[in-house]
Amino acid sequence: MRFALDTGVLNLFFAGDVRVSPYFRKVTEGRAEGLLTSVTLAEFFYKVCQKLGRETATLRYNQCRSFLSIVETDEGLSLNAGLEKCHKSALSLADSFLLALAKETKATILTTDRQLARCEDVKARFFEV
Repeated sequence: MRFALDTGVLNLFFAGDVRVSPYFRKVTEGRAEGLLTSVTLAEFFYKVCQKLGRETATLRYNQCRSFLSIVETDEGLSLNAGLEKCHKSALSLADSFLLALAKETKATILTTDRQLARCEDVKARFFEV
C-alpha cells in the first residue's frame, strides 16, 4: 500500500487532523509507504516558513524526511510531470509531479485539492479544508 501526499495533507497531519491520522499511522507502523516528491517537500517547506517561520519549517521538513520516502526528480518523473501539466494546465507544478508519481507507483493520492482528487487513472482520497 502506497500513499502519495500533497502539501495540504501534510499541513493537516501537523495540525493534528484526525481524518489523516490513520493513513500516517499506517506509514509510521510500516504497513504502508508514504511518498513525497522533492518538489512537494520544497513547497511544504516554503509555505510553512512563510506562515510559521524558518525554525518550524526546518523541523517539519526534517520530520517528513524521517518517516516518508522522498522521491527525487529524475528524467522520467520530470518528463511525466511535464506531460501532466501540459494536459491539466490548471494543476500546480508540484501537483503535476505528485500525479506523475502516483501513476508511476500506483499510489493512492491523499490531497486537499479537489481538482487533483478528480484526476482519472489514479485513486485519490480528498480531505476538505
